[in-house]
Amino acid sequence: MVAGGLVEAVDRLLEGRHGRLGAAALRAALVDLYEFWLNKAAAAAGADVTGSLPDGVALVAVGGLGRRELVPFSDLDLVLLHNGHPEIGEIADALWYPLWDARIGLDHSVRTPAEALKVASEDLRTATGLLDGRFVAGDAALASRLVVAARDQWRRTARKRVPELVAATLDRWQRSGEIAQSSEPDLKHGRGGLRDLGLLDAFAVAQVADRPGEELTAARELLLDVRTELRRTVRRGRDVLGAEDAAVVASELDFGDRFALARRLSGAGRAVAYAVDVALRAADPPKGRFGRKPPRTPCGDGVVLHGDEVALARDAVPARDPGLLLRVGAASARTGTPIAHGTLRTLADTAPELRAPWPEPARRALTELLGAGAGLVDAVEALDRTGLWARLLPEWGAVRDLPPREPVHAWTVDRHLVQACVEAAGLTDTVARPDLLLLGALLHDIGKGREADHSELGAELAKHVAVRIGLSERDTELLVGMVRHHLLLPDTATRRDISEPETVERVAKTIDGDPVLLELLHALAKADSLATGPGVWTHWKAGLVAELVSRTRALLTGRPLPEPEAVDAAQRELVAEAVRTGRGQVIVAPDRRQDRTATVVFAVPAGAELLTPAAGVLALNSLEVHTATLHTVPPDGREPGDREAGTHESGRVGVFTASPRFGTPPDPALLRDQFARAVAGGLALAEKLAEKERAYAGAATGPVSPRVLWFDDETAGPETVVVELRAMDRIALLHRVAGALRRCDAEVRWAKAETLGNRVVDAFAVTPRTGTRDTGWRERIEQALLMAAG
Repeated sequence: MVAGGLVEAVDRLLEGRHGRLGAAALRAALVDLYEFWLNKAAAAAGADVTGSLPDGVALVAVGGLGRRELVPFSDLDLVLLHNGHPEIGEIADALWYPLWDARIGLDHSVRTPAEALKVASEDLRTATGLLDGRFVAGDAALASRLVVAARDQWRRTARKRVPELVAATLDRWQRSGEIAQSSEPDLKHGRGGLRDLGLLDAFAVAQVADRPGEELTAARELLLDVRTELRRTVRRGRDVLGAEDAAVVASELDFGDRFALARRLSGAGRAVAYAVDVALRAADPPKGRFGRKPPRTPCGDGVVLHGDEVALARDAVPARDPGLLLRVGAASARTGTPIAHGTLRTLADTAPELRAPWPEPARRALTELLGAGAGLVDAVEALDRTGLWARLLPEWGAVRDLPPREPVHAWTVDRHLVQACVEAAGLTDTVARPDLLLLGALLHDIGKGREADHSELGAELAKHVAVRIGLSERDTELLVGMVRHHLLLPDTATRRDISEPETVERVAKTIDGDPVLLELLHALAKADSLATGPGVWTHWKAGLVAELVSRTRALLTGRPLPEPEAVDAAQRELVAEAVRTGRGQVIVAPDRRQDRTATVVFAVPAGAELLTPAAGVLALNSLEVHTATLHTVPPDGREPGDREAGTHESGRVGVFTASPRFGTPPDPALLRDQFARAVAGGLALAEKLAEKERAYAGAATGPVSPRVLWFDDETAGPETVVVELRAMDRIALLHRVAGALRRCDAEVRWAKAETLGNRVVDAFAVTPRTGTRDTGWRERIEQALLMAAG
């Protein structure tokens, strides 16, 4: 039987030619359509005898088709069951070949019931898959006997197979990440996804866990609906929900925007993941030696380690001990073992509220909890799922499952804050007040999710928390300062010229000259970046922040700031070579850093443009620019900027830090040749870069509207203004922006570029080549930058 008509019918359903179906209705229609075709195909396979599959032969659906949860572009999981039929090979060919010819994904097997049960006893995937078995065509009694036998076999052996099941599940989670609190969740394989719901179903069949209740049923419907719409949107079998596709899916499911959808998905994933954790522990309870009850090892006042779980001691009285839940959480985080479900229920039902101000032992327990390291994540999750975390921190509700607005973030805001504590725990030996570092990490983004500056609002909320937990006035000031200024060091280091004394003076003034706050902000900047996502805390960024901190500390202690040498001897020689040859020159400093950031120095003779060709050549070789400093080199040894040198410059030099976007750094000889040709006008940079951008056009995700911001402050110098461009990252963006600034008669003193996922923040210190920094000049620059970024 030809399957071409089936493919066309599926296409009509997906395209909605006769009316668009909702997600659930589409799945039901796909199930009906495939079953109709399979019945027809089964009839054709046995038509020469009975007009249907012969006795002793049955077609059984497993997987999504078996569960009636078939989403678009799913493979068909089919078992052709038989009792030793002599022509089973011919029947199988008649069923499978039309599907293969139509390029329909097929996971198939041909087995007797005994063979199927034997494979299930040896292969975990087959064992759990048969639990979803459903008769499609042929001998219904044969199909029913297999499904009943497979379920009976699973009930008898499930507990013995729990270790194997746990190992497979942990491996899958390691590969696929989490649904909850993730910016790009894997809806099927991720922790808290559809595979985990299947695991809960298998445990329910084995009667080692309850059947999923209303919360998990709602989570299943949400995950299925999102997966259905995702595949309908991208027209292929994708299960990872990216930001760009999430916007379309959210619209189709009437969620308003992708952020509302992300929040619902995170909540659903957390519910499923927590239920799986509880079910896995229930399926394999702790045992002592010789089958006795496991030992109870004290691990805190009123807290014991009972086998592989943290539990309450027998003499604990939760109703009279407000700090007990903190000690339970700290024990769980410190030992990396889960809190017993019964303990959580007892604490939720009986634990009293910690009244303000907290006693000192409660604050110590909180510090111990926050400083426990990686175990903190699961401990907070357990407390939060049972409402206990909100008792300690009512402000948490606004950031719970809150999706990030910036794609560079790997987690939701609440998970980011917990992860920042995990990272800060490894930095506590670098600061004088580790307790405040941990609190600052927990609260630095607590102001997000509201219509306000999150740093300012977060500082107000942090003050309330500090008073509630009983911090002193001095410690409250430090905590509030950390939250209010947690972006001060990284933003200044990556967007301003830290060699300028005015930049350092502004940082010192902002922190009121407090060296303790400076130390805490330095550690928090690292913890925050590490908790944001991979590649955010680079050696380049770490070096800039450390240099800024060092210079600020020198200022606070009265030591003179080092005067950076504007142009060193090697750079002067390079300019002299450019003047002598009349060609652009390049040198590349040896790369000694782990992130492969290199220093590239460009030089041109007087009158030649530098920034535009340099940025273009670097982009052409897939080098991402981080900083660029440009200097005019006057003749006869005078210093750059010397007014007496007038217009009699010998040349210009630009010092760039850059790193490969991918691959390996280019050959320095290639850079020299391309730059010399670009300066001379012999290299069609614009055309080559446009071609390169077209080749990588699909790499960006989600539109970003460009913005231009102006900063008039003393750090730029008396004749200079700082302009920031925030836009979608593109390979040739800096090249186009440099050309736009050149056409607007703006001279660039320095530039810094920070890449945040698919976005960039490019800062330029500019001054007019002629005239003044009037409104008209700024408006021309702003329009030119927006056009360059568009």
